[in-house]
Amino acid sequence: MEKIFILTLIVVAAAVFLLSVGIIIRGKFVNSHVSGNRHLRKQGIHCARQQDREARTPNPHAVKERS
Repeated sequence: MEKIFILTLIVVAAAVFLLSVGIIIRGKFVNSHVSGNRHLRKQGIHCARQQDREARTPNPHAVKERS
């Protein structure tokens, strides 16, 4: 039981170390937000906040309804 716990602890420590190597070398976290991705911006994909803001703007070409 102790051997399995120690082995698990070593594997988890190695995984955490290897995942943090990129952060240590670059000195910053990777920007994983949609607005930080150049290829998504080229396709016109935005974050949910920006899409909601665009959807709420009044349409200048809308037909006026009768009251």
